[in-house]
Amino acid sequence: EKSAGCVFKNPTGFHAGELIQNAGLKGYSIGDAMVSKLHSNFIINRGNASAEDIMKLIRLIQQKVQDKFGVQLELEVRTVGF
Repeated sequence: EKSAGCVFKNPTGFHAGELIQNAGLKGYSIGDAMVSKLHSNFIINRGNASAEDIMKLIRLIQQKVQDKFGVQLELEVRTVGF
């Protein structure tokens, strides 16, 4: 799977991947950007994911985790131009 590795830092006392999975987002996709079914803290490119697809998915993940658990996920990856 094509990915940049872990997208989010682990918040104190939590594992980002578990929060994302427990928010029901494992396998969720926007365009060709998808939350990995193997590790929920990875976003994979299923072929032609655009940077916009990936950023939309990142924002959706952050919002869903914040809404469900009250935890703000901080990016581990660096973004350029966003």
